[in-house]
Amino acid sequence: MKRTSWCQGLSVTADDAGVVPLAGSVAVRLLADRVGLTDGLSAALARRGFSPGHDRGQVWVDVAVMLTAGGEAIADIEALRHQSGLFGPVASAPTVWRVLDEASPAALKRVEKARARTRRHVWNLLPSVPASKVAGTDLAEMVVLDVDATLVAAHSEKEQAAATFKGGFGFHPLGVWCDNTTELLAVTLRPGNAGSNHAGDHIDVLRRAVDQIPAAHRRRLLIRADGAGATHELLDWLTEQGHLRGRRLEYSVGFPTKNTALTSAITTIPEQAWTPAIAADGEVREGADVAEATGLLDLRRWPTGMRVIVRRERPHPGAQLSLLEEADGWRYQAFATNTRVGQLAFLEARHRAHARVEDRIKAAKASGLGQFPSREYAINQAWLQTVAVAADLTAWLRLLALDADLAATEPKGLRFRMLHVPARLVRSGRRRHLRLPGRWPWADQIVEAFRRIMIIPAPT
Repeated sequence: MKRTSWCQGLSVTADDAGVVPLAGSVAVRLLADRVGLTDGLSAALARRGFSPGHDRGQVWVDVAVMLTAGGEAIADIEALRHQSGLFGPVASAPTVWRVLDEASPAALKRVEKARARTRRHVWNLLPSVPASKVAGTDLAEMVVLDVDATLVAAHSEKEQAAATFKGGFGFHPLGVWCDNTTELLAVTLRPGNAGSNHAGDHIDVLRRAVDQIPAAHRRRLLIRADGAGATHELLDWLTEQGHLRGRRLEYSVGFPTKNTALTSAITTIPEQAWTPAIAADGEVREGADVAEATGLLDLRRWPTGMRVIVRRERPHPGAQLSLLEEADGWRYQAFATNTRVGQLAFLEARHRAHARVEDRIKAAKASGLGQFPSREYAINQAWLQTVAVAADLTAWLRLLALDADLAATEPKGLRFRMLHVPARLVRSGRRRHLRLPGRWPWADQIVEAFRRIMIIPAPT
């Protein structure tokens, strides 16, 4: 028996003018207006003596809304443009191309300043900045910045696309995410052959990321990175930043274990010096231990106060092991930190939480970072900044308007549950009413999200 009964009597027509798709995406656009981002971008992108048909800040916000809704190319702006009853006038794809092409380096700097001002207003709206949770302990009043790079493939010849260290071809952007809020604070586009451990790139993007943090919250920072951050130049710069008045800056970066000095030091660590490691929930991590190797290494060329902590665990099947690891049956990983207090197990769990940045990268790739639209490098740089705006809007939506399961949903799930929900647009008494499906499981949460956004006070 063929299972076709569910579609018996089904007919499809296109004659209802009252139903609109992407109704939930209006919340993102409305949020940008309420927190002052649209006006800030408009001022940043304005040009003296030029009055465009489409406000440049509004175009940037519309592109960001399109990215949060799942758009992958500039042409996808048409999905918003054909919803004039819902979104009002939206620029065409050719206009978006021109707007991104107009974004000079000076204009992009002004965009970052506008984002920083808006972020200050958003953070002031929060009861408190969310704590970064590690091993069951809140890092209260500490802002945690995770820096990491990712590879983005280019499937056609694009300016400055190059062969990557993994044998592919494309770009190697570097970004900094705030672990407390999931915001993408700063990101820079780099050729595919850019070095993973290029200290200059790390310093530049971290400096811009710190500038994005409201001044009142820069007093205690933690910078986390993988082994690419273990360079003398970067750690020296972080140490200098930590000496600024009124600021406490700590770092936790991966430290290469495949060097003779550290390998020799590991072999001399006494067995009683190893203590059990802990997992993210604070429970003992079976088969894993931590120990400090600082006193066994010559660290005179490294910044004063740097410590090296080593973790060992039984390797998983198929793991690539060094000669030492094959000999004693342990797999070793190390990291460097300047944090002076705290149990070794806590410091190691805090560093391992840097892995959460992979989730941030995955979310960004699902919102525009996964591919670049143009052959021109400058346009792709501007596109990357709209990706950062989209990431911010998604984070602010969670922080200011959502709760329960929607607040924890990944971008793709958020689209299915909220952003792509259809609605009926009804006009009555010079007002527009957006009526969501009453039986939609998340309808009440979506309505509440709109209510919360509408009462956000304007920035002063």
